[in-house]
Amino acid sequence: MRPSIGIDFGTTNSVVAALRPDGSVATLAHDAGAVFRSVLCLWLAQGGQGGGKAGGTRHAAGPAAIEAYLEDPLASRLIMSMKSYLAQRSFRETRIHGRAWTLEALVAAFLRELLGPFAADLAGARVVVGRPVRFAGETADDGFGEERLRAAFAAAGLPEVQVALEPAAAGHRFAAGLDRPATVLVGDMGGGTSDISLLRFEPGPPRRVTPLGHAGVGIAGDALDYRIIDRVVSPRLGKGDQYRVWGKPMPIPVGWYLSFARWHQLSLMRAPKVLADIAEVARTAEHPEKLRHLVMLVEEEAGYALYRAVSGVKAALSRADTAMLDFRHEEFAVQAAVARAEFEAWIAADLAQMDAAVEAALADAGLAAAAVDRVFLTGGTSLVPAVRALFERRFGAERIAGGGEFVSVAEGLALMGAEDAAPPQAPQAAPL
Repeated sequence: MRPSIGIDFGTTNSVVAALRPDGSVATLAHDAGAVFRSVLCLWLAQGGQGGGKAGGTRHAAGPAAIEAYLEDPLASRLIMSMKSYLAQRSFRETRIHGRAWTLEALVAAFLRELLGPFAADLAGARVVVGRPVRFAGETADDGFGEERLRAAFAAAGLPEVQVALEPAAAGHRFAAGLDRPATVLVGDMGGGTSDISLLRFEPGPPRRVTPLGHAGVGIAGDALDYRIIDRVVSPRLGKGDQYRVWGKPMPIPVGWYLSFARWHQLSLMRAPKVLADIAEVARTAEHPEKLRHLVMLVEEEAGYALYRAVSGVKAALSRADTAMLDFRHEEFAVQAAVARAEFEAWIAADLAQMDAAVEAALADAGLAAAAVDRVFLTGGTSLVPAVRALFERRFGAERIAGGGEFVSVAEGLALMGAEDAAPPQAPQAAPL
């Protein structure tokens, strides 16, 4: 049997899985484990001139990227949530240390680091790559996103990959344990997207899988983190305050805080014009020290530490009714208790869009909720109690299962490759 490899390139984490000769599926682990952070760090080596020349720009990915960034954040560029840009036509390239980088080149550099240790496993293998039902972003072009995803894998040395929907892959992994026909709804909520698939499984051999319906929305864990930053941190950095223009009070531009609170947009704030504009507004702001803190956090690349603290609060709220956000960088400090009830109020609009995606998937399949036999939830955001409650209200807790939140997509992709079936394609309906 031809080897099969599944690659889940995620917004926050990436995982690689392989189907073994005995039919078992296993994740392929790096030294730090099977879950590999989807981050890339680039820095200019001493004496370098950029452009990839000797001593020029160097890079690292995953845990090594984080280590390199923390060693010297001011001299490095940390690229996060690259997947969130794939379907955005407005993002073509960025300049890093004097060199132009396309998004495909950045993703390819990350993929080479992710896949480097597994060259022997990849040799001669059928490779199946996951993609969301709907890519992240309000102006996302899903076909364009898949095109760039394929181009990035080609640039990384894998020109011939199959592409399958991530929730369908998770469904394959879940269905491996089914012993009777079942209609399964799979909810895959990761960092950038929430995707829903309905599939009909007929046990084999051979096992038959029929896609019934799909829907998705570009909202997931990153959007929930954004709400915490927006409500707890941004007001301490000037959001909602005023400054004066010719003596007339004006609101502090809200766009700065929209970028600051989103992982993948923070690096754009380091542009000299943006920082100069903030400094100019601070001159007449009612609380200039808040804007000076904003500039400091952006200039000194403190965003990663802040996001890590915020994600920790979100995770803690999945286990407790209250969590403490404790973040400090030089003279800026935040110590604030966040209650689960207020967090759920902040994310109510995001939850409504996730729920609408479930409704849209059922409509696409022409099914009522009662026709769904099982619900399988995967992805880190599925651990948020308010997200799980959406499914419990509609389907009942007894029909819901979870597990393998970070590895089920990659393992399912490997299974899909082994079955040598045409992976389900994304629907052509307009995004929610």
